[in-house]
Amino acid sequence: MNGNRSLALFLWVLLAVLLLWVAQPVWVPWFQETAGNQPRTVTARGDLAADEQATIAIFERNSPSVVYITTVERVLNLWSRNIREIPQGTGTGFVWDNAGHIVTNYHVVEGHDTAKIRFADQRVFEADVVGASPEHDLAVLRLRDMADAPPPVQIGSSSDLHVGQNVLAIGNPFGLDHTLTSGIISALRRSIDAEEGGSMDGLIQTDAAINPGNSGGPLLDSAGRLIGVNVAIYSPSGASAGIGFAIPVDVVNRVVPRLVKDGRYTRPVLGVVMDDNISERITAKLNTQGVLALRVQPNTPAALAGIRETKLTANDDLILGDIIQALDGQPVNNINELNKLLDNYPRHSKVKVSLLREGHQALEVEVTLSLFR
Repeated sequence: MNGNRSLALFLWVLLAVLLLWVAQPVWVPWFQETAGNQPRTVTARGDLAADEQATIAIFERNSPSVVYITTVERVLNLWSRNIREIPQGTGTGFVWDNAGHIVTNYHVVEGHDTAKIRFADQRVFEADVVGASPEHDLAVLRLRDMADAPPPVQIGSSSDLHVGQNVLAIGNPFGLDHTLTSGIISALRRSIDAEEGGSMDGLIQTDAAINPGNSGGPLLDSAGRLIGVNVAIYSPSGASAGIGFAIPVDVVNRVVPRLVKDGRYTRPVLGVVMDDNISERITAKLNTQGVLALRVQPNTPAALAGIRETKLTANDDLILGDIIQALDGQPVNNINELNKLLDNYPRHSKVKVSLLREGHQALEVEVTLSLFR
């Protein structure tokens, strides 16, 4: 009898456990909710920081004026006789003025007379290349249709920049429309080898990420003004390595009007390779001013006039080249000032160049500016 009762009690307990197990999803939701399977409560963020708000405002104001540039090649199908357009290259540009001019790098449109311009609102326009300066890696296009074109970017200056200033770059890296990157000015007055030969001097160096496709895009300061045009990167891998270069806006503002007016930029050159950073160190040590001639290119006005370049002897002794101190009595302190002065001379002009030779001998040579690049 007791055995039957024990068996019955066991069966009832077993049945109760089974019922509880089957009913678990119904009566345990409170337990599961506390285990984290429900959305968390959103914490209020509060206002954006002042620098974030400023960055957002700069991007929203300038991005409509930044364009995506595509060059195409027209190919004839010999069988169907149809002509189709095949994309050749891409890059970035920006609206320069209210006349429909677009500024970009020369290497973005090299070898093409036309390009397609796509704005941030995805409208596409045809544009013609109206001027180019390979030595500055700058080109100007003009929209064929200016309907509702965005406003031009605001222009700043590059002569008063400082290392450490915040900068922003807007472009189309790898074809990704209107990408914003930020960083600082890492160095000023850098010189790099140009694709067309020679060198590009006085460049701005930045650590703002610049990748293929950013070429021709604007480099902006913290006030949203244009201070440079992104032109190149230093990268063993081909992607951003934190070393990008931009053409200073003072150069752009000098070259672009010439390209708009004449279609090309013709500035007489001396034929001297210089570097502002090296010049500053040398002139500071000598307690003087000017630009050091690092190298004098053969068969150029400087070479024909006898201007001497810097040399390194077999014993690793450095023999300073001539320091260019003035053109026709107008003082020269850096490469940009020298180029500004050269802009004022027509072809075949004769100019008196004041030099400091061997660190102490002042002399003057006459140079005939007959060579252009």
